[in-house]
Amino acid sequence: MCIEKRSEILFCYDVTDANPNGDPLDENKPRIDEETKINIVTDVRLKRTVRDYLYEYKGYNGQNGKDIFVREIIYDKEGHIQDAKLRIEDFMLDEKGEKISKSDLKKYFNKDKLGDGEYLQKMIEIITPNLLKNCIDVRLFGATIPVEYKNSNTGKGSITFTGPVQFKMGRSLHKVELKHIKGTGAFASKAGASQATFREEYVLPYSFICFHGIINEVAAKHTNLTEEDVKELLEAMWNGTKNLISRSKFGQMPRFLLKVTYKESGFFIGDLDKKIKLTGYENDFSIRSIKDFKLDIEELKKSFALNKDKIDSIEYKIDENLSVVGDIPNDWEILEV
Repeated sequence: MCIEKRSEILFCYDVTDANPNGDPLDENKPRIDEETKINIVTDVRLKRTVRDYLYEYKGYNGQNGKDIFVREIIYDKEGHIQDAKLRIEDFMLDEKGEKISKSDLKKYFNKDKLGDGEYLQKMIEIITPNLLKNCIDVRLFGATIPVEYKNSNTGKGSITFTGPVQFKMGRSLHKVELKHIKGTGAFASKAGASQATFREEYVLPYSFICFHGIINEVAAKHTNLTEEDVKELLEAMWNGTKNLISRSKFGQMPRFLLKVTYKESGFFIGDLDKKIKLTGYENDFSIRSIKDFKLDIEELKKSFALNKDKIDSIEYKIDENLSVVGDIPNDWEILEV
């Protein structure tokens, strides 16, 4: 059953001596607002974390009707990777789950005189329910996907779903400092050379990052987003961040996750990320761990209190090492992820 109530999400995590989200157009440096020195992490990076966790740990790997649409799939011996138009054809399935090729469409519909545009619409009619049934990332984040029957004016189109789950850019709650690190590689730069290659990388000594998101119950009806899907999302955000164990991402830890669900359709408080802050430190650039500050959620608590008649529930999870100013209200429920 589709979700029926709107909710908001706050998610905070930190990184130590790592690059939370490199900019490929700027030497893969961590993204930093040059004016404010605030670290920026794109929503695309967070969604990638969610997709990777669901694929690796929750069985969304193309088996048993559970899949991730946006993932890398090699389709031939030469190592070519599917593009979106080829990937979408994986969901041209009949009632038995057998794949239908474009060349079989005439036989499948038992009609020989349809035009390119009509066959394109038939493709979309077949693909859409299979896509939503199988792909949790489409149900969560939506998608705009090209569909092509033939390379003609009427034989090309697209499938578009607005994602019920939307995140703003993640931002650090303090100024950050960029560090440039040089080191030596294990191999020579070329055959016969006596000196190993040099490597360079950019990292942040520390960054405490906050994401704010909204789960839109209206858009959820179009992608068939369920409460179980949302539970999978929250688990993937928390555990997926912890499981980012690559050279550039190792050192990330989830610290605070909150979901507030509202009674009234269409209502939400908004700007929850603006209602929390770090306190108890002297210099932004000297922060190196969560022991150097406290998370102040007093303004957030006041906002919830002012709107208590419109709130259905507040759920949260907090890392045991994170210090919070004041007490967590008794009516906040522990979020099981």
